[in-house]
Amino acid sequence: MSARIVITGLGVVSPIGCSVETFRANLFAGKSGIGTIDLPCRGETIPFPAAPVQDFHIEDYMDAKQASFLDRFAQFAVGAATQALRCSGLSAEESRSMAVITGTGVGGQNTQEESYTKLLDPNGSGRVHPFTIPRLMANAGTSQISMALGLQGPGFTVASACASALHAMGVALSMLRLGLVEAVMTGGAESCLTLGTLRGWEALRVMSPDLCRPFSAGRAGLVLGEGAAMFVFETEEKARARGAKIYAECLGFGMSSDAKDLTTPDAEGAARAITNCLRDAQLAPEQIDYINAHGTGTRLNDSTETQAVKLALGRHATKVALSSSKSLFGHALGAAGALELLATILALRENIAPPTLNYQGADPACDLDYVPNQARPMPMNIALKNAFAFGGLNASLALGTGT
Repeated sequence: MSARIVITGLGVVSPIGCSVETFRANLFAGKSGIGTIDLPCRGETIPFPAAPVQDFHIEDYMDAKQASFLDRFAQFAVGAATQALRCSGLSAEESRSMAVITGTGVGGQNTQEESYTKLLDPNGSGRVHPFTIPRLMANAGTSQISMALGLQGPGFTVASACASALHAMGVALSMLRLGLVEAVMTGGAESCLTLGTLRGWEALRVMSPDLCRPFSAGRAGLVLGEGAAMFVFETEEKARARGAKIYAECLGFGMSSDAKDLTTPDAEGAARAITNCLRDAQLAPEQIDYINAHGTGTRLNDSTETQAVKLALGRHATKVALSSSKSLFGHALGAAGALELLATILALRENIAPPTLNYQGADPACDLDYVPNQARPMPMNIALKNAFAFGGLNASLALGTGT
């Protein structure tokens, strides 16, 4: 029998708070972090709805001069991981052999845009930062966490678009079960609110002109966000031996590939990931109380996820509360699964389903219970977190209360 795996450390940098307590308060109050940002380029200012991180101070976690060598996404990663390690109560000696497995979709996007601007803009300097490559590489977040916290176990980064963080956490769960490590720092980090990235998503015609309205009639697209969430995963045996506080238990994980289309989601593929997760966790559909959905706010994604939940849970799908936290803090791409896993953990601990904001009424293609507009107190013991990525890469993680 494989070891039980629990979560003992939480950390977050997000558009609705840069501490777990602030995140929690704003999550259940339904306080949105989505607004308008202005990005100047070539003399024009183009407004986009987005969810930027506010009030984050990297100097709280490392020396300002040292921080200048990190892209914004890696700074977020270090901030969230530092919080998570402190939360876990692990000493420097106890955490020395900890692995670091994180996810990101695009890595150092701010560094990349800054570099191209300097090189290609006639008014630019023509010279790039000497640490351009170490700042933009996708594994920079993992490496900077390892160095900042002295974590000497295995370290690597998973990049699978919007499923990156959940895939990273699934790998962490597997390594712990196999006994390859005793503790893992895992999660995801992203900072992609650059003009180039926003223009790229706009070209796909999936961007909302105002707000994110997942599963709602009148939904018009997604809103990009940024941030990081990190967690300490460890064996229950180790956690209880040291008297650690347990925030949740990782019950199971499932993955699948659609193998059909690069950008169009497939309900059967997504359903396979959920079904595989239930099988791994040895759960029946009727045991699921709450689902934190992928829920991007696009017409196709939300209707496809609705179909996938019905395929995986059968009749029980209509009895499950399901909500999208992207309505509060946007779509953080590779970090989305981590930010939303934190929302799921807090939902389980508080017995409150977070709201799906901006819900304007039912869509015939989305006919489940989406916890519209206000958080809902309800008993819950088991929850699922879904993530479905471009490339048809799907993931689902099941959580229990850990009691």
